[in-house]
Amino acid sequence: MRITALTIFPHIFDSFLSESILARACQRGLISFEAVDLRPFSDRKHKNTDDDPFGGGAGMVMLAQPVVDAMEAVASPGCRRIYLSPRGAVLTQKKAEELSQLEHLVLLCGHYEGLDQRAIDLCVDEELSIGDYILTGGEAAAMVVLDAVARLVPGVLGNEESAEEESFTSGLLEYPQYTRPRVFRGLEVPGVLLNGNHAQIVKWRREQALRVTFERRPEMLQSVPLTAQERALVRGWEKERDEP
Repeated sequence: MRITALTIFPHIFDSFLSESILARACQRGLISFEAVDLRPFSDRKHKNTDDDPFGGGAGMVMLAQPVVDAMEAVASPGCRRIYLSPRGAVLTQKKAEELSQLEHLVLLCGHYEGLDQRAIDLCVDEELSIGDYILTGGEAAAMVVLDAVARLVPGVLGNEESAEEESFTSGLLEYPQYTRPRVFRGLEVPGVLLNGNHAQIVKWRREQALRVTFERRPEMLQSVPLTAQERALVRGWEKERDEP
């Protein structure tokens, strides 16, 4: 998979992509990443990429010209061009899975008070947000999208089950995890995880995932198919919660 970021701070991605899983994925050719500096595309004398907003107001607005020219230079046929914006649809695991199927993803990192709407109209396929808050620039948001998407590319994680069983992919939050030692500061690993009975372990993990989701994100249970036994568990937890 190929990922391109358009940014005025291309080196901000260097350390992010030089460590851990993403670094190994790049080294193995599973993903390729390029940060492209927008400034050289500016036709202004001093290569600036922003100007005062028409109509007045605080802050500066990113120019359409360098963004459009840069996008035309890097875009490939069929690529998805995404502008990281707080007014975009919120990134979800489902969206990350969709994007991981693409051959080429272009992430446009905004700055200042926003981007000239004409650039969005001309060269952006969709706007994407990572949450209901404001950042100083789109680079951090691009890193979140990059990480969420790249780890789903086959071979990046090594063990494909890691992605299949984690939070949101299954529709539930993830169950508790444990490792050695069996006892730590008086807290013991649940015995079911030590008995070697795979069916019991699967059942325990499913019930724990249900419980965690019920306690922290109950609205997610509305879209998860549940067995009769699981529905009974949820009703029991609801009764416990509602008791005075």
